[in-house]
Amino acid sequence: MKFTCTPLLILAVSVIPAALAQSAPAARTDLYHIHFAKAAPGKAGPLADNLKTQDPKATMKGHLLVLRHQDGDDWDYAVIEHLGTKATVDLTGTPTPAATRDLSAWHNDTFVSGPPWATFARAMGIDQAARTTGSVYVVAIYRTVPGHRDQVEKLLADPPSAGDKTSGSVVLQHLEGGPWNYLSVSRYNSWQDFGTSESNSVAETAKGTGGWFQVREHVAYHNDTLATRIAP
Repeated sequence: MKFTCTPLLILAVSVIPAALAQSAPAARTDLYHIHFAKAAPGKAGPLADNLKTQDPKATMKGHLLVLRHQDGDDWDYAVIEHLGTKATVDLTGTPTPAATRDLSAWHNDTFVSGPPWATFARAMGIDQAARTTGSVYVVAIYRTVPGHRDQVEKLLADPPSAGDKTSGSVVLQHLEGGPWNYLSVSRYNSWQDFGTSESNSVAETAKGTGGWFQVREHVAYHNDTLATRIAP
């Protein structure tokens, strides 16, 4: 997948760990690119094939996760690509062919900071991809209530509750792009594990406690989308 931009959008982004230390409970040392895409009618298959094909000029070969929507937000695919610790978007390179460009009804792009690739890959189960083909992912975005950034940081950093069967999770922090502050991705080994976790969560919420209430105290907007992995 290639970055595109207009003449007015020339973006250079770098991640400096010391600058993030005051707001990040965990080390967010690396830069990632988040691409949400909605397929044009009848183009879901070709768009998937296109998104799974990494740009030959990518600096971090193979550092790519592609998820397909199952239930939730309006996007069809979410692509998370690791860029290392610095990336530049400019006007050089080969323009996107019209046939490729027209595969999408819409898309949006956001640069985020996150953990080193080894940590991300392990949490997402793609360090041993052949063993985790049945994984289920929950992709959530959060826009905090003004002045509540620290509370949301703590909420997202808290370990899973006793009844949560999450196998791994990552939290990525907005740098440039979409109108949200954080994106989290949680992985479950199977739909059965996800269902068990949801059942336990509902029971906890019925008691008037748990994350459901915390989110509504500190988050102005959020949504969750269930997804499955199509690459790697």
